[in-house]
Amino acid sequence: MAFASLLLVILASVIHAGWNLLAKRAAPVGPVFVFAYNLIACLAYAPWVFYLLAHGEGIVWSWSSAGFVLLSGTVHLAYSLCLQRGYQVADLSVVYPVARGSGPVLSALGAFLLLGETPSAQGLLGLLLVVAGIGLIATKCRLSAFRQPGGQPGIRWGAATGGLIATYTVVDAYAVKALGIAPVVLDWFSNLMRFFFLAPFVIASPRRAAAAMRGYWRIAIGVGLLSPLSYILVLAALTSGAPLSLVAPIREMSMMIGALMGMLVLREEVGPWRLAGCGVLIAGVILLSQA
Repeated sequence: MAFASLLLVILASVIHAGWNLLAKRAAPVGPVFVFAYNLIACLAYAPWVFYLLAHGEGIVWSWSSAGFVLLSGTVHLAYSLCLQRGYQVADLSVVYPVARGSGPVLSALGAFLLLGETPSAQGLLGLLLVVAGIGLIATKCRLSAFRQPGGQPGIRWGAATGGLIATYTVVDAYAVKALGIAPVVLDWFSNLMRFFFLAPFVIASPRRAAAAMRGYWRIAIGVGLLSPLSYILVLAALTSGAPLSLVAPIREMSMMIGALMGMLVLREEVGPWRLAGCGVLIAGVILLSQA
């Protein structure tokens, strides 16, 4: 993978972990918070998107491009709601590793089967190390971690989120690589769709929605600015020619950063096995970056 693409994905990982930490702090708000940060994202990135569209850039409208924009928005909506629900019922350091761990495996399989990418032995070894590192971080090398309070819900919601991550990753990779849709345009329309999908829920009880968001608007602004940026950087790496089967697992450095943030900032439990998992994950990323 080109060094510039690698830097884009690593930067995206740091930003992604940061906005997930913010989203965890707003877990009690639920779907209203998803609506709020999508509103911020639509407003903040609109000038960039309108500039591209006004100059005839960013997207060539066709039935295929419109269909993929619609599909992307629908899957991203399901992902956002699923992730937020997971944060309501379990620890960040359980939900986030499981979600980010299952996502790259399924994304890589999708890249092999649907996008025609060919895996190398080094790439497969790197992918296995990434998954092993995620497992160590999530379980601390003890399967009993899954039976602790919040463990089972964390696994279920994390796995469901991971499946949705894999789905939107493959869909969006095809949209930017094969259909030539600009990353910021694809992400903006996806956010816009989520905004309209969730609007009826908020309009039905505006006072309740306003009360739920009281004290959380600053967090919504942070997530609304950072969430699109992290994903736009990933899509930009794909647009530059980086293979999805490598980008997807390298992106999961965000899982390691997120788990460490959960430990250090949210005071979630830390231990030697989780630190070892971080080391294994980094080794996997190094192998993938050289594949």
